[in-house]
Amino acid sequence: MIEVKNVYKRYHNHHGSDWVLKNVNFHIPHGVSVGLVGRNGAGKSTLLQLLGGMDEPDKGTIKRNCSMSWPIGLKGGFQPSMTGRQNVKFVSRIHGAGKDIPRITQYVEEFAEIGKAFDEPIKTYSSGMRSRLAFGLSLAFDFDVYLSDEATAVGDKAFKEKAKKAFEDKVGKASLIMVSHSEGILKQLCQSGLWLHEGKTYWFDDIHDAIHAYHSSTSKTK
Repeated sequence: MIEVKNVYKRYHNHHGSDWVLKNVNFHIPHGVSVGLVGRNGAGKSTLLQLLGGMDEPDKGTIKRNCSMSWPIGLKGGFQPSMTGRQNVKFVSRIHGAGKDIPRITQYVEEFAEIGKAFDEPIKTYSSGMRSRLAFGLSLAFDFDVYLSDEATAVGDKAFKEKAKKAFEDKVGKASLIMVSHSEGILKQLCQSGLWLHEGKTYWFDDIHDAIHAYHSSTSKTK
C-alpha cells in the first residue's frame, strides 16, 4: 500500500512560486493500478517523482510498503559519459542484481532496440533512445509497482505496441501508476484514477469516473 499524507510541493524561483501540490491525501491499496489525469502542468509528473522517491515533498509524508520502479519515460537518471550498457550494469549493481546482471543487460539491449548505440555514451542519445533504455531497464526488475510517465508514447508504432504489451503482461503480477495522454491506455490498464486539479488530488475507484471529472472541469472553463 502507498499512503500520501498532507503532502505539499513547489519549485522555488526568484519570482516566487505557487504550490504544485497542496495538502494532498490519498492511499493506493495493494494490487490496484491507477491512472493520473489532469491538465498539462497539473503536477502529474511531479507526483510520480515524489511517489518514486526521486524528489521529496516540502511538507507531508509518503509511505511505501512495496518496491517501486523509477518513473519510466523520464529521460534523466543516467550517467551521460557512460554507455547504455555501462549504465545498465551500474544500476543493476545498485539494486543488488549480482549474478543476474548478464540476463538484465541482455534483456534491456533486446528490449530497447537501439542497436550499436547501446555501447555508446548516453550523452549521444536522443530523448527517445534514453526513454527506451529506461523503459527496458525498469521492466528488467520485478517491482511491486511500476511508475509510467508517458512511457507508451515512446518510439514508432511497433515499439508503442511492444510497450503496451509489456505493461499488459505486468498487470496481475504488479500494479501500475500511469500518466498518459492516451485515455484508451488508462482505461485498458488501470482500475482506479486520480484527478489532479488546482494542486489537489481526487480519488476515484473507477478510472472512467476520474476521466469524466477531468473532462467536466475542462468543459466548464471553456
